[in-house]
Amino acid sequence: MTVLRIEHLSKKFGKIVAVSDLNLQVEEGEVFGFLGPNGSGKTTTIGMILGLITPDEGRIELFGKDVRSDLSSIWPRVGIVLENPPFYPYLSGWDNLHIFSRILGDRAGSRTEQVLDTVKLSSRAKDKFGTYSQGMKQRLAIAYALLSDPRFIILDEPTNGLDPVGMREMRELILKLREEGKTIFLSTHLLHEVEQVSSSIGIIHQGKLVICGKTAELIQEKDLEALFMEVIMEGAK
Repeated sequence: MTVLRIEHLSKKFGKIVAVSDLNLQVEEGEVFGFLGPNGSGKTTTIGMILGLITPDEGRIELFGKDVRSDLSSIWPRVGIVLENPPFYPYLSGWDNLHIFSRILGDRAGSRTEQVLDTVKLSSRAKDKFGTYSQGMKQRLAIAYALLSDPRFIILDEPTNGLDPVGMREMRELILKLREEGKTIFLSTHLLHEVEQVSSSIGIIHQGKLVICGKTAELIQEKDLEALFMEVIMEGAK
């Protein structure tokens, strides 16, 4: 089943072309690595997937439904982890999740303990968010994204600022979510991490998708860093 389908997606901001004729699809159960240098169009694309930015052209479908016309029915099945999660530093991890779960409804409230266990924060659940390491903050953000038991999860730079231990924990968590049947859209610039967890990748440069396919097939002859540099340098000519 195709979870995300993007067809001929384009967006300009004034004279700046942020995304140009983008086409891709993400299948159920995949970890899709969405790669590109700064300013390549990754953030704009995510904004359009979430219905926060209106495209100039093109169509986005999630679970077979048009994002622009059926967003309200799509949202409960989507989890989002952004770079700077908006948690209260003076409240515990558990209290932060409890506040958000009350907004999301009874089903989310019943999952607080479960999602804390999934991200391995149960033992620190009563500690204040402000005392958490960067890795713990990122894991709590994923716990929040899991409250509604989403089928599709967008991770925007989830390993930013993490030390090697935090990166390993995040990598293990992504693989665990994949084993549980979640479909993950992973936007990042850390190529080594993507190479280890993704089943498919797409590389965007100057708003255009320059390569897309199964990870194993694309890196048969060279590692992901070499492939990335090759297509970026080719696109810059």
